[in-house]
Amino acid sequence: MFSIGDKIVYPVHGAGVVEGIEEKEVLGEKKSYYILRLWGDEMRIMIPQDQAYHAGLRKVGDEELLERALLILQEDVDDVALNWNKRLRQNMDKIKSGNICQVAEVVRNLMVRDLRKGLANGEKKLLDSAKQILVSEIAVSQNLEEEQAYDLVDSCFHLDC
Repeated sequence: MFSIGDKIVYPVHGAGVVEGIEEKEVLGEKKSYYILRLWGDEMRIMIPQDQAYHAGLRKVGDEELLERALLILQEDVDDVALNWNKRLRQNMDKIKSGNICQVAEVVRNLMVRDLRKGLANGEKKLLDSAKQILVSEIAVSQNLEEEQAYDLVDSCFHLDC
């Protein structure tokens, strides 16, 4: 499914690269694992190859998909009057989906809500996490430095994209 050097996304953690494929024995069972190096904090994760689909691993989006995600930052906000608990669950579901466009919606909605009304601590953490996931995929796919990718997201939010 994936090869060494492939740029991938692991939902909730962000983008990275398949650094290796190794066979390991865990609990008496031999399996092949993808060794993933995630963007930013250089975290390494092992995912069994046979569980990659269920874990939500996918290749980073192509340029068209990423452009669509950046345009979402400029769209009107889905400002539904949900209580914070329902809103938090809805946003977590979008992030867990692994869909970069849904992650962009979460970033946009929370950034606007923060400017208008402020965010509770849980939502501030969720905004930081969603923004990091969005930025990581952009950085990995476009070979950008962290600051460049954050600047790109911020400029799109301010309609300068």
